[in-house]
Amino acid sequence: MAQMVAKAMTKNTSGVDKALVDKLAAEFSEELNNLGVRVANLERNSDMVKWNGEARYTYKHDKTKYNDGTSTTKSSGPLLLRLEPTAEVNDHWKVKARLDATTYANNDSGINEKGEDDSKVTLKRIWAQGNYGKFQVKLGKFAQINNDTIADTTFSGVELSYGKGIKGIIGVGRINKNSLIPKPEQLIRKSGSYQYVGVQYASGKYKGGLAWHHVKAHDGDFKYKNDGNSTDQMNILIEDDSYQFDKNIGVKGFYAYNKNADIQKKAGRLELDYKGAQKENKGTWGAWIAYSHLGKNAMIANPWDVVKPGEKGWEIGGNYAFLKNVVGTLRYGKTKDIGGTGKKYDHFFGRVQFFF
Repeated sequence: MAQMVAKAMTKNTSGVDKALVDKLAAEFSEELNNLGVRVANLERNSDMVKWNGEARYTYKHDKTKYNDGTSTTKSSGPLLLRLEPTAEVNDHWKVKARLDATTYANNDSGINEKGEDDSKVTLKRIWAQGNYGKFQVKLGKFAQINNDTIADTTFSGVELSYGKGIKGIIGVGRINKNSLIPKPEQLIRKSGSYQYVGVQYASGKYKGGLAWHHVKAHDGDFKYKNDGNSTDQMNILIEDDSYQFDKNIGVKGFYAYNKNADIQKKAGRLELDYKGAQKENKGTWGAWIAYSHLGKNAMIANPWDVVKPGEKGWEIGGNYAFLKNVVGTLRYGKTKDIGGTGKKYDHFFGRVQFFF
């Protein structure tokens, strides 16, 4: 029986199946320890390459209201297939990647009104990752820290981290300047140097972190000075925190500040969460309400669905697991422009995800 449990432990189980395997592992813990080398061999002989991913449809509808009472609307409906392979190299090293294939549901030909091909396949990320106890190294193109607050993009370079409850992280590399929210005026060179340093802490119900992000655009100027001058630097400081009061209620937020900017130099968000859909468990659901102020010069790349960079306002949303590994999400944002134009926005967002 212990051998059967050991084999089940090597599989990528989730939800109810994982809970059952964990229960059996606890019951037969002594026998599993006695197996010793046999358990290690079973783990090494499991599949060397594992695939995870999702297929999803997203609908976005944005309405812009102007001071003169007029308004405009814009809608889109992208379809995405995302594949995320993980390949075992040896006991310490893995190779990981993300491949995205995108098309649009309202365009059967794949060609938009400009004559461009809307359908594309992109290798978004690929990196080698080495794990040595508390020490980890990443080499390649991957997502940096704070990718869920101010930096939803990738950069090419190396990242070193050490620790568990308290973890220090440092990254050095280059970033494509086209992916930045505050675009440099000149793009003679498409990449800029990029470094970040951070500390993350997790204990019980609390998680938090402090980080510094630095981008140098070289021959490109960032125009975010009140005196008309420009700079080729971004130096963004960010703090993010979350606290889970109980199994149902939690709060999270962040605050970011670009010390080189005079205009839209601050970004932040505060969110209250109730429960949350678990893709493994049918019928689970969640809801949230949030207020965001997203100064575009305090962000590197935007991860948010309804409140856009350069806007501030409220968001409400919810998600629901219709079936195992099938999750639907709805969001609504009511915002206005930070830059003083007087524009107001209604943002509608819907998504259905199929995980595998």
